[in-house]
Amino acid sequence: MNDNKRNTSLEPDKMPIVETFTDKIIFFCINSKFVLSVISLFILVWAVMVAPFDWNTGILPRFPMAVDAIPDIGENQQIVFTEWPGRSPQDVEDQISYPLTTALLGVPGVKTIRSYSMFGFSMVYILFDDSIEFYWSRSRVLEKLNSLPANSLPENVSPALGPDATALGQVYWYTIEGRDTRGKPTGGWDLHELRTIQDWHVRYALQSVEGVSEVASVGGFVQEYQIDVSPGALRAHQVKLEEVFNAVKNSNADVGARTIEVNKVEYVIRGRGLIRSLEDIENTVIKVVDSTPVYIKNVANIVLGPALRRGALDKNGSEATGGVVVVRYGDNPMTAIKRIEKKIVEIAPGMAEKVLIDYHKTIPAEVREFARKHDFNAYTDGGKTNQQAWMKFLKQTARNQWPEWVTLSKATVVPFYNRTSLINETLGTLNKALIEEILVTVIVILILLMHFRSSLVISLALPVSVLMCFIAMKTFRIDANIVALSGIAIAIGTIVDMSIIVCENIIRHLNMLKAEEKPLYAVYNATREVSGAVITAVLTTIVSFLPVFTMIGPEGKLFKPLAFTNVFALTAAILIALTIVPALAHFLFSINIKAGIFKLAVLIVTAISGIAVAISISWWAGTFIIAFALFHMPGDKIPVKLKTYIYRAVNIAAAFIVLVILARHWQPLGQGAGFAGNLLVAAVPIAGLLMFFMVFRVVYTPLLRWMLYHKLVFMILPLAIILAGVCVWLGFGRVFGWMPDVIKS
Repeated sequence: MNDNKRNTSLEPDKMPIVETFTDKIIFFCINSKFVLSVISLFILVWAVMVAPFDWNTGILPRFPMAVDAIPDIGENQQIVFTEWPGRSPQDVEDQISYPLTTALLGVPGVKTIRSYSMFGFSMVYILFDDSIEFYWSRSRVLEKLNSLPANSLPENVSPALGPDATALGQVYWYTIEGRDTRGKPTGGWDLHELRTIQDWHVRYALQSVEGVSEVASVGGFVQEYQIDVSPGALRAHQVKLEEVFNAVKNSNADVGARTIEVNKVEYVIRGRGLIRSLEDIENTVIKVVDSTPVYIKNVANIVLGPALRRGALDKNGSEATGGVVVVRYGDNPMTAIKRIEKKIVEIAPGMAEKVLIDYHKTIPAEVREFARKHDFNAYTDGGKTNQQAWMKFLKQTARNQWPEWVTLSKATVVPFYNRTSLINETLGTLNKALIEEILVTVIVILILLMHFRSSLVISLALPVSVLMCFIAMKTFRIDANIVALSGIAIAIGTIVDMSIIVCENIIRHLNMLKAEEKPLYAVYNATREVSGAVITAVLTTIVSFLPVFTMIGPEGKLFKPLAFTNVFALTAAILIALTIVPALAHFLFSINIKAGIFKLAVLIVTAISGIAVAISISWWAGTFIIAFALFHMPGDKIPVKLKTYIYRAVNIAAAFIVLVILARHWQPLGQGAGFAGNLLVAAVPIAGLLMFFMVFRVVYTPLLRWMLYHKLVFMILPLAIILAGVCVWLGFGRVFGWMPDVIKS
């Protein structure tokens, strides 16, 4: 058994040693490339479908993971809102907040309850344990509210549960503004008109969007009938204030009756009493005194006015009217915002329009004369602009024939806060980091290993690992935000390390390969040789994240997604390094076309393809393909030593081209510094690190040999470092407190 383990070389046509389950997987992947390709293609397609990026996949369906800018670290809470108009905060506290708080204490999973009593309303915040499911807690709260004892709350007071959203649910703010046909602001709309459009048109349309929990109106004035009672008139007509209340209440209702049959036809009888105008209220009878009816207009003044409000919306120093869209808990904010924008485009043609006349450019007489010439009345009997007539005229007339003092203003939804840009910047950070990491990796591999094909294999591991991580995030419902995606960025270095270790060992085994040995077995042995070390190294990193998974509260909500994504990325890196990388390395490293005419034809087609790629897609990609074809065309006619130098020159040239691409993409000094400055700043640190590693690689072997022969002398250095660290941590006095003062001084 021990002899078999020590035997890493193989005789011709001899099967390799397959002992563990990992060995079986490695050998299967190398030997069954078609099956591995199908599985890899399936995984890549699945990953593209769930990726958070806004990719256009054509016919491929998309169901991306939830994407947000920042993680939601708020409490697991539900809000109970109760309105009691006109009551003082003390009355609200005594009769609403306190009874609700004591009743809701018995809800399962409640951690604490906070209540706020304001003028006219109460808000009770019920905080649950993090382990309690969000919608389960809502059902328990509703159950408790519906089972409150009789007379627990004042008459006609009904508590309501807040929207099923969190504090981060506000993803879209907008205003309603008047805009002309060119999209320029026009004004001319009253705040109550804009609020009416918001409340009765825009709000209901956006409320129907999938994923939207609530659309709240902000700013403007809510129009209402206002009855200003005169105390003197009440005394003169012997009317009580309560009688006025009851008269308005009883008259503002439609009533139903039975049916009546006339000539064998049945008619439904109903009484129509809903108030539709000021005159309806004015002519409402309060009571009859000495056979004379007393109307509300006899004791009060009835007008249209704004309802009492406790806040306003300001935009650029002026009052505005708008709303805020709140996304439902657990929904994808990015997708919800897209649906909201689509709905706004759908309702835009049906938004209210208004004709505005600029009296700084004209006078009423000129307006009337213009309308008379076109056979319509410019004003109504009340002296207001005849909107219907003007609208009909403008719709039937070309825009260039409108008078300059007439503007057609259309109510328009104008967003002023949209989280899409912030989310895109978050995703762009990861996308930029991945591209730059891949480019740096290609440069390092090309210079240190001098092996172009291995750089392609290793660079492939980065995007594939990230895509596999997206699948895990979608499966375990981890939102893509700046903290969660940081876990992927942190793991990028380790992802590359796994593939580098496997690839380098494969290259070493292939270089030592004998003529009679099979490359497949050499690739398998090379991967099997380092598989245990690779798995152990990654598992050590994963175990170090275990304390993060034990965090609770806001800290757990903030850092757990980072730990999850890091573990997902590292796990994907192991799978790729032990499955895809060996198979791809065997295909690329051992490919060798020996037939002269066929080889020449293949290389010519490759060169032509490189030219096409350079012209249509990317010059640097085409250059790589052309250089590859030209390098392999001479074949064995080039001396081995010269071929080695050419190969190194090609790798250095390829590294320089990649460096140019990195400088253009990274731009560390900004666009204003120019290409030369950015290239220099990008090249200096990379060149310095590469030179350091190349020098270290040269001196490492003799340095290691010296350390092994002088172990006791070398151990002084790590012990001194440990001692210095302990002194910094605990303090010099505590570490050396046992020593006499004479020695310490």
